[in-house]
Amino acid sequence: MNNRGTMIAFVGFGMVLVSLVIAISATPSNIPESDTLLISSLFDGLFDDVSESFQTVPGNVIYASYSTYISDVSLLWGIQIIDYQNGDKLLINISNIFGDSYGKFVQSDSVIFERIFVEHSDTLNFEIENIGSQDVDFVIMFTEDPENFDIFLNSDSSAMQMVVPLMVSGFMLILGIIIIIIGIIITIFDLKNKLNEK
Repeated sequence: MNNRGTMIAFVGFGMVLVSLVIAISATPSNIPESDTLLISSLFDGLFDDVSESFQTVPGNVIYASYSTYISDVSLLWGIQIIDYQNGDKLLINISNIFGDSYGKFVQSDSVIFERIFVEHSDTLNFEIENIGSQDVDFVIMFTEDPENFDIFLNSDSSAMQMVVPLMVSGFMLILGIIIIIIGIIITIFDLKNKLNEK
């Protein structure tokens, strides 16, 4: 019997296994041991400033600030809710010391990232209200001028050491699954042809 379909499927399984090994090896080993995976620890060096963990009860407001020292800068900020539970919700109101608004944002997922343009050096105040029904722990992350990240140009950066292998792993995983499907289809056709010959 012709085993070409089975052989092709085995090649696909091999690619899937290799992609999983690459993905596992690409995950940083120096992540702090805790129950929560913080984005800032995955992309070490990506953020200019990462706050300590804040804890807030429903209806409570936390205040944080970030100062930019150059003009015409794009500021990328993000908030990660630690141990996110369904129903966690934050209302983020951003303004400067003169009361000029930089926007209001509602976070109902575990992570939010937004970018705002700051025309002049300024201190931005973040008013973060827990509008959910339970206590929330969160961290705030900031980075300036995200369009000019050196971290993605430097092959020794932790982001590049993780992102590129994960991209290769994802490509190999998809290709492996396609090859497995092709192998199964060829096996079915070979079995059908053999039955017809009898």
